[in-house]
Amino acid sequence: MGRICFRPGRRPIPMPPADLLPGTVPETQAASGLGTDAAPPTLIDSHCHLVFRQFDDDLEKVVDRWRQAGVRALLHACVEPAEIPAIRALADRLPELRYSVGVHPLDTEHWFADTQAVLRQAAQDDPRVIAIGELGLDLFREQNLERQLEVLRPQLDLAVELDLPVIIHCRDAAAPMLEELRTRHQHGHAPRGVMHCWGGTPEEMEAFLELGLYISFSGTVTFPKAEATHACARQVPTDRMLVETDCPFLAPVPRRGKRNEPAYVAAVAERVAELRGLTVHEVGDITTANALRLFGPGLHTV
Repeated sequence: MGRICFRPGRRPIPMPPADLLPGTVPETQAASGLGTDAAPPTLIDSHCHLVFRQFDDDLEKVVDRWRQAGVRALLHACVEPAEIPAIRALADRLPELRYSVGVHPLDTEHWFADTQAVLRQAAQDDPRVIAIGELGLDLFREQNLERQLEVLRPQLDLAVELDLPVIIHCRDAAAPMLEELRTRHQHGHAPRGVMHCWGGTPEEMEAFLELGLYISFSGTVTFPKAEATHACARQVPTDRMLVETDCPFLAPVPRRGKRNEPAYVAAVAERVAELRGLTVHEVGDITTANALRLFGPGLHTV
């Protein structure tokens, strides 16, 4: 399905400075797309990547902006195990941050014989690990389906074993992903989870919803030509929708093409609200409740 995912600039960053604090330069809700005189909605960014070099120079200000925008909690996705120490260090300094552990389908070279055990230990060592992923299938950039399945399946098994939800990346791969998940459902061995950065068709969405999955909308829902995504945002059941940034990628309009950041999840919520005939505060409350239901009480809000 149509997932836009740019991956330049990735690397585990050095440990964040011990004195990481919110920035002292006032930045209003204007950074998130909200009016400066409006009380911010309550929001959860259900998928972000902050340990990328794009945030090396101004992370303190980024933190300040998301707090001013009403972001009460964040889920930091993991794309390969080498990121885990940096993500964990960031969580030590940001009480609203929780994270997942996993291997992305475009990072299969980082899967080894002991990787499942490494992920298991990381999840068991830290209660702030509340999901497995970012895992999935991506046949837009790579055609190595069998290798991707070899990496996907033990992560799905681990999620069931640990009773954790999964964060699923699926691009141009709805058919094999549905086949895998349906087979697991038939055998009672499928985890709960979310289709992150949704970019599929309404028909594909319905198929994943039938499997009990949530649907998360990113900045792509603000793109004028993303008609299928707009239709999905209108049709998704109220109790199954989430919002995210997938930052630093996929900044919403009018910042498309620039660095994304968690504060901009407010612009995603605003567009979903427009499409559904709701207020942004209603979408904030709904998606916050949904995220807490999916990821559990470990998703701490401040």
